[in-house]
Amino acid sequence: MLKFLRKILGDKRGNALLMVAGAMPMIVGAAGLASDTIQWTLWKRQLQRAADSAAVAGVYAKMAGQDVTTQVTNDTTKNNQTGITLLTAPVITFPAAANDWTNPVAVQLQVQKTLSFSSMFMSTTPIITANATAAAVQTGDYCVVSLESTNTTGITAGGNANVDLGCGMITNSISMDAAVAFGSSLVKASPVAAVGGLDKTDNWATGTTLLPFTIPQPDPFASVPAPTIPSPCNNTINDKPSDNTTVTAGCYKSMTVQGTMHLGDGTYVITGDININSQAKIDCNACTIILTNNSPSQTGMITVNGGAQLNLKAPLTGTYAGLMFYQNRGATSGTTNKINGNSSSTFQGAVYFPSQNVEFTGTSGVTYQCIELVARQVSFLGNSQIKNNCPTYPDPDKFKGRHVRLVA
Repeated sequence: MLKFLRKILGDKRGNALLMVAGAMPMIVGAAGLASDTIQWTLWKRQLQRAADSAAVAGVYAKMAGQDVTTQVTNDTTKNNQTGITLLTAPVITFPAAANDWTNPVAVQLQVQKTLSFSSMFMSTTPIITANATAAAVQTGDYCVVSLESTNTTGITAGGNANVDLGCGMITNSISMDAAVAFGSSLVKASPVAAVGGLDKTDNWATGTTLLPFTIPQPDPFASVPAPTIPSPCNNTINDKPSDNTTVTAGCYKSMTVQGTMHLGDGTYVITGDININSQAKIDCNACTIILTNNSPSQTGMITVNGGAQLNLKAPLTGTYAGLMFYQNRGATSGTTNKINGNSSSTFQGAVYFPSQNVEFTGTSGVTYQCIELVARQVSFLGNSQIKNNCPTYPDPDKFKGRHVRLVA
């Protein structure tokens, strides 16, 4: 009997089975906790994405003048269709914080989920919470604004155009090619923003920040009124190539310049077209040239040939302070104004054509000082070389751009 017991005690067969049996609770527990952790992380990530989306939707709604609560609720409802069922209604706070943000919206979402393993040892079902805050944050200074809001390209640079703005460009175009640069063109402007899409290309200079799918930029000169046209307004400006004339501010039916002309300080109301010959030379120290008409759809347009020499400065005071060219908002859309100049030309002031397109194809060497360009569409074409020099802008708040993004 003793011999048999000693034989059993010395038998090591089956030890592995006993060790596995002893470790099995720990193995099952570790696997269960791992599974629960993965599931918890997945739910948390899904909920966070839903909160991020809802906060962004709230900001877009606020910027568009819509009801924030309704749009956030609609956005979370769409996420519910993907399997996220909220524990309670979204907690929405706006404005969310006092910071350098515009229309901040904070959203908190909660879900209650049962963990398959941990629930066997927990008396309560855990709650998962996700918080997100979005806002329209300042993204840069713009000196070129395209007000095109359809599915048409708003800003174009092509040919051999070399554009160095020292500021940003933005278009309200909803096209996936809202702003394009092609050919041998090179555009130094940052950021480049659009309501629609933007394609990366080597034509954007190194370091350019592209901001697609941003919020529309408001018309910075929307509050500037078109002038009342004085009556009568029957005179015309029409000089010959050999002329050397001085013109006083006032109302004119049309303007055709072929020779040398000095424009006195003040506002020039032109009810027809402006044509500036390639041999023309024009200068003014403080003038605004306004294209308008009692029948807005009959408002004229401007054509400046590339050989012309223009040295124009906008006034610093008055209703049209800072504006060099102004066109009535009721002008017929679809036409293109051409503003060019030779290498001796200088432009200082804003160019405002809210309903029509503006094309720059000037020769190399044209100097722009604090140029601010607002038009329906903007094109830089041909062999133009445009350099804009402006350490500070006269009214920088008009051209501050904002982009909706998550801030917390």
